Amino acid sequence: MENIEINNYRLEYSEQGIGEPVIFVHGSASDYRTWHAQRDVFAQEYRTIVYSRRYHYPNPAIPEGTDYSMEEHANDLETLIHLLDAKPAHLVGHSYGAFLCLLIAMKEPRLVRSLVLAEPPVMTLFVSNTPKPTELLKLFVTRPRTAAAVIKFGAKGVAPASKAFRQGDMEKGIRLFGDAVFGKGSYDHLSGSRKAMVDDNLSNVKAELLGSGFLPLDEDRLRNLRIHALLITGGRSISLFRHLINRLEELLPQTERIEIPGALHAMHEDNAGAYNAAVLSFLKKYSPPA
Repeated sequence: MENIEINNYRLEYSEQGIGEPVIFVHGSASDYRTWHAQRDVFAQEYRTIVYSRRYHYPNPAIPEGTDYSMEEHANDLETLIHLLDAKPAHLVGHSYGAFLCLLIAMKEPRLVRSLVLAEPPVMTLFVSNTPKPTELLKLFVTRPRTAAAVIKFGAKGVAPASKAFRQGDMEKGIRLFGDAVFGKGSYDHLSGSRKAMVDDNLSNVKAELLGSGFLPLDEDRLRNLRIHALLITGGRSISLFRHLINRLEELLPQTERIEIPGALHAMHEDNAGAYNAAVLSFLKKYSPPA
């Protein structure tokens, strides 16, 4: 791993291979290690860059009381692209990281060659970070299944997990959050290496849930985004992510979509072969001739 100074913070990253730059952006409770099944494969054809986002292992931990700012994480990614001279880059994001990739594409489309968005939690397309009753009522009228999924995720996942973290019960907090994201009982079936990665990034999950939340998304700007995007869901993912991807598919003008069979939310880990094949096929369509 190498390190680079970005916005007064030192980030760990690595790159291998030559060709068009592909930057992998991880989600919550993760770090650069989540891409272990992608790095060597993609480096055979692309300049492959992975990094650990601000505060994520092995970077310095988030200080107690510091806001886990989505805007700051997006700025880090934008700066990374510039400093590594990796523009325009194919941005491959998972979950929170996919949300960041979408933000960069909306803000600075010239930096982005294409987008791969795996289940970004774009709930601010529908409601604010702390939904008001009127927002939920409107959503129930227009999209009742989406409303039910959003409420279930908040009431049975985010709210009780946040309460546990505020009370200092880290184990209960991550278990509740993990089950909300991956499905009930899924946390107990994580592999030893995956649980170790979660443990290494536990303070980030707490800070994310108790922080300023997700940035709002402008639907008109999404409709006008002229960047090819691959939308990915897991075949066994919770229904909320499918509803969110459905809305992105409605809004983004140039999309393809694929479901990774047998996979939960971390589809690049659960079924790396199918994931890699799908993403490589997509990237080849939108890479300039060698």
